Amino acid sequence: MKEEIKITDHVIVPKHEILTPDEIKHLLDTYKISINQLPRIAEDDVVVKEIGANVGDVLKITRSSHTAGVTHYYRLVVKE
Repeated sequence: MKEEIKITDHVIVPKHEILTPDEIKHLLDTYKISINQLPRIAEDDVVVKEIGANVGDVLKITRSSHTAGVTHYYRLVVKE
């Protein structure tokens, strides 16, 4: 029997979350940007597939940093 491996369980893969519409609005209002100004992540990215994100979703990526503690990055899921 083959064991399923989840990429999100790996220690070097940061936490990825799909934002709600309200969270997206708050993010865009806070930074005074449009959704198209966000950095992009491809819909065929392994983590995007695993968490069930779709084109148009915005992901919050939480990374640990030795200098900053915890940092958040945001990516718009796009068709590539």
